Amino acid sequence: MNQKRLLIVQYAGDYREAFLRLSQGGEETYYAQKYSVDAIATIGQQIDEVATLCCMTKEPYNEILKNGTRAIGAGFNSKIQVKQIIKLIKEYNPTHLVMRTNIQEVFSWAIKNNVQTIAMFAESLSTKKMRDIFRNYLLKNLLNHDIIEWVGCYGINSSLLFQEIGIKSEKIIPWDFIATESPENFPPKTLQDNSKPWKLFYIGSMIEAKGVGDILESIAQLKVKKLPVNLKIAGRDENNFFLNKARQLKIEDCVEFLGIVPNSTVLPLMREADTVLVPSRHEYPEGFPLAITHALCARTPIVASDHPMFTKNLKDGMSAIIFPAGNSSALATSIEKLFSDSALYHSLSIASYETWKNLQIPVKFADMINRWLNDSLENQQWLFEHRLASGSYN
Repeated sequence: MNQKRLLIVQYAGDYREAFLRLSQGGEETYYAQKYSVDAIATIGQQIDEVATLCCMTKEPYNEILKNGTRAIGAGFNSKIQVKQIIKLIKEYNPTHLVMRTNIQEVFSWAIKNNVQTIAMFAESLSTKKMRDIFRNYLLKNLLNHDIIEWVGCYGINSSLLFQEIGIKSEKIIPWDFIATESPENFPPKTLQDNSKPWKLFYIGSMIEAKGVGDILESIAQLKVKKLPVNLKIAGRDENNFFLNKARQLKIEDCVEFLGIVPNSTVLPLMREADTVLVPSRHEYPEGFPLAITHALCARTPIVASDHPMFTKNLKDGMSAIIFPAGNSSALATSIEKLFSDSALYHSLSIASYETWKNLQIPVKFADMINRWLNDSLENQQWLFEHRLASGSYN
């Protein structure tokens, strides 16, 4: 039997840190984190060795953890040094490579060195600027090479975008994490007494491209109109950038910054909220944010931007309230619209189950890697049947 040494390369998400925290009874910091950690360890038990290489870690390291997985940390905290990443890959000498991040030089290295490779992207692509078009052209040529056997994309919309830049649909497989939550666990919501503050919730990266500043500006506009708003924001606010912005806008009395919250608290926070805000601007390369999935499971109506990764699944007035991305005034108007129409509010909550159900994908993260590694005729057929080109996702 040929030796199999699998290396999984990811941008962030320190595997060693996650394993140690979870093994000591700590909380998940993002959805399906324990599933991912355990899945990689289980894969390692079926082959000679599995290793994870994380680019963004507090320090460089290379060690075998108690679950048998080798964890390698590159030690970068800002810009990645690609030559160092390739050096670490060479030193590990993998027979199989899973790329969870788009580093084109690594794909080139894998092709040159004939290392069997699949991509498993959780993000989509930027396509607007000339620079993006050129980078995507280069990426297309790399991913269509025979040595890159499959291109896994997180969700249908992301898969279609990769197809649009020229990647063969026969190679693309939409994937998802396991579903640990369902809207079936909660009854639909009705609009609460209007005399109470409107409870708004945001969770995600704290950057302008995610629309966090747009949220704060919309809150300021609603406050000027003396409308009852209360916003909770979950995420790491680097250097208190958005806290200071809230102070400048004089809305700190109605905005609560929660910081990083355990994954176990996300669904309760969303269920408690009256609406979940997902205001990403078009320049942010969304896959399909878990915030939407969580909100649907909580049956809490969503106010979302018209980001291209959202609008194929969220329809204005039917499954969410949609506003033009980057427009804080439109966001404020959309929030006000939601809270002034109890029938609309209730219908959006009712629709959450069907919307969630339509998002479910049969291929899960660990399934795709296992089927690819265990290269039997049955597993090859399974992968073929779940390609974007199979027609299963029409």
